[in-house]
Amino acid sequence: MSRRYDSRTTVFSPEGRLYQVEYAMDAINHAGAAVGVLSKDGVVLVAEKKITSKLLETSISTEKMYKIDHHIAAAVAGITADANILINHARLGAQRHLLTYSEPMPVEGLVRNICDLKQGYTQFGGLRPFGVSFLWAGWDSHFGFQLYQSDPSGNYGGWKATSIGGNSQSSQSMLRQEYKDDCSLTEALELAVKVLGKNMDSTTLSADKVEISTVTRVNGKVVFHCFTNEQIAAEVKKFTDEIQKTTTTQ
Repeated sequence: MSRRYDSRTTVFSPEGRLYQVEYAMDAINHAGAAVGVLSKDGVVLVAEKKITSKLLETSISTEKMYKIDHHIAAAVAGITADANILINHARLGAQRHLLTYSEPMPVEGLVRNICDLKQGYTQFGGLRPFGVSFLWAGWDSHFGFQLYQSDPSGNYGGWKATSIGGNSQSSQSMLRQEYKDDCSLTEALELAVKVLGKNMDSTTLSADKVEISTVTRVNGKVVFHCFTNEQIAAEVKKFTDEIQKTTTTQ
């Protein structure tokens, strides 16, 4: 039945489904996972890097984390080329808002702006949906630290902790069980690394397969920090030590 209705994004099936949008979401489920956790001190983003060849130079730039403005960052899961287009659009929108109103763009306003663009690609013929989901982390004077998730349909929502990409359902189930509302940034980081480590496709968690970043406030200024390989290795070691400790106790 679906084959009669999946050739165009503008045609609903009798069940009220847009199959091309669902296919875009399926493509994201095959991508590397990304986990976001909101804490009282900031937001943590942790993502899995898919290394396709040992000849790739992985230390030149980040693959999953992007700085949008001084107070907003994003983690992506899906087609990187699609993500680059939307990231550039988000950066341009943030700078236009700053130029027009002389104040940083509210986090939700930027997310809504990108989702309006993504929704347009599901409504007009000759276009395909963007095959990428985002985790948006940021801080503004209206709502403090915030974490949003957006998908190819143009939907978005605010979350305390969430996951996109591969094995996102099992990751979200784990986050529901272990997330605490008043957790600190350190606890949020440990939880995010633990969830990614237990649900990523790779058998072992290693520093070269993970990217970690945080959005915090230091001396009244918002700081986006991407962890170095040494810092990532330290966090991964904490996770593996905890796993070994649990195994020996059992």
